[in-house]
Amino acid sequence: MPGTHEQPHSEAWKTALTVLQEVAPPAIPEGAHVSTVQIEYPPGDQGAPPHRHPGPAFGYVLEGEMRFELEGEPERIVRAGEAFWEPGGDVIHYQDGNALADTRLRFVVTMLCVPGQPMFVLVDDDELKQRAHLRAPRQS
Repeated sequence: MPGTHEQPHSEAWKTALTVLQEVAPPAIPEGAHVSTVQIEYPPGDQGAPPHRHPGPAFGYVLEGEMRFELEGEPERIVRAGEAFWEPGGDVIHYQDGNALADTRLRFVVTMLCVPGQPMFVLVDDDELKQRAHLRAPRQS
């Protein structure tokens, strides 16, 4: 077409992709929908109380450091630029709080939600006591 100038494609796309995590998630519930949310906690905030998600969740820390603990796994720190995931379903998510006292924590999570169920369900103290044997030993 006269008067158009097509820019040549760069070669950057060949090395632009970085795999952050690869997992084999549990089965995706039929009719599931996907929701991506951003969470932000102030410095030192403990985050959400123990909870669960009905479907799997995949996350990425944008800023700060997250104290992350799932049922059956030891607590760990997920830093800015790192990815995490949880299987959802019956697994309790104990911690997602800010591990730093002087920096905010920001992360995004993409959740595969089960139709008709809330994407976030708090776990009560009675259930936490009943399942205490499933929690990984705490570091002192």
